[in-house]
Amino acid sequence: MLSRRTLAASVAALALTPLLAACGGDSDAATTTGNGGTKKVGSINIGPDQHRIRGKKVDKIAALVPEAIRERGTLRLGGSADASPPLGFFATDDKTRIGSELDIATLVADTLGLKLHQEQVSWENLFVGLDSGKFDAVFSNVTVTEERKEKYDFATYRLDNIAFEAKKGTSWRVKGPKDVAGKTIAVSSGTNQEKILVDWSKQDEKAGLKPVTIKYFQKDTDYYLALQSGRIDAYLGPSPSSAYHVASAGQSQIIGTISGGGDLVQGKIAATTKKGSGLVDAYAAALNHVIEDGSYARVLKRWGLSSEAVTKSEINPEGLPKP
Repeated sequence: MLSRRTLAASVAALALTPLLAACGGDSDAATTTGNGGTKKVGSINIGPDQHRIRGKKVDKIAALVPEAIRERGTLRLGGSADASPPLGFFATDDKTRIGSELDIATLVADTLGLKLHQEQVSWENLFVGLDSGKFDAVFSNVTVTEERKEKYDFATYRLDNIAFEAKKGTSWRVKGPKDVAGKTIAVSSGTNQEKILVDWSKQDEKAGLKPVTIKYFQKDTDYYLALQSGRIDAYLGPSPSSAYHVASAGQSQIIGTISGGGDLVQGKIAATTKKGSGLVDAYAAALNHVIEDGSYARVLKRWGLSSEAVTKSEINPEGLPKP
């Protein structure tokens, strides 16, 4: 998975991109209310009135929660303060936190019979909060890694993928290195996806194919302007942000997804708790319940993330290897 700083930089401009697209004639990219406030981008509701999909308490699963937390009645949730659509960001009122991560955490809390109390902090302070006991859980796009498993327990709820995004209407698809040979592809510097793309280009050259021409831009909007003008063939970035851009701007499409762990392991995003907190079994059971009753799938669908769904929550599966 890419660094948190890079993820924030790669998606911070996305909320503005649909408005740029609208100037080019895509009249469905943004929907405004009578007072001029944007409430939807594409099919995605970004207003403060979310009408979240809710769950119901399941006594058998709630009983897995440690007694002290059951008596307290709240699940103290840590989330990143970064603006990362569609994972977590502020609604059009600039104060209501919305996104897929909060929606999934809400379903888990409902199933456990707990009231969700959330706090946004910097990325590094999410783990400080877990270490100190300030947070019971973090639902914030945390990838399972072998290094993190030494200190934290994980219950998976989404795949960690990266995506190739190309201009809408192309028949080109990407499944492996040979599919990008000779193409011009943009990527953010210093990310996992850059390393994967460089490795694929080297594989192509060894196979006698043309290398990949890799391009870098300063801003996310620059990547998409280059894509629409034909200066690049595709942009390789985080799958959630690409899915959000496709749904909101309507001018591009995802032509291939691969694991954020490359060929080594399928990356997985997970609910994170301090090792030995006694909560990971409850999280996994709650997640499996909402997967089975269909509410989980409905949450992912409303944020355009259905392709990252898991069929079962796993506790501490194989993670990305240590550096």
